[in-house]
Amino acid sequence: MAIVIDLDVQLAKKKMSVSELAAAIDITPVNVSVLKNGRAKAVRFSTLDAICRALECQPGDVLRWEPDEAGVSGGE
Repeated sequence: MAIVIDLDVQLAKKKMSVSELAAAIDITPVNVSVLKNGRAKAVRFSTLDAICRALECQPGDVLRWEPDEAGVSGGE
């Protein structure tokens, strides 16, 4: 996947656990872990907004794009 989730980096900067973030944004710790580990297929803007508020960061601090290795070679 070309979208990389840097939620673990932001949690470490704020010295916040997954369970603390989950409580702060009112979603389950399992759902935060799914997002943090890059297994999420989507994220709601309202959830992204809540994450940014809780971690005092920008969306670009949590999400970033990297080109796929396969896409670079043009092997379609």
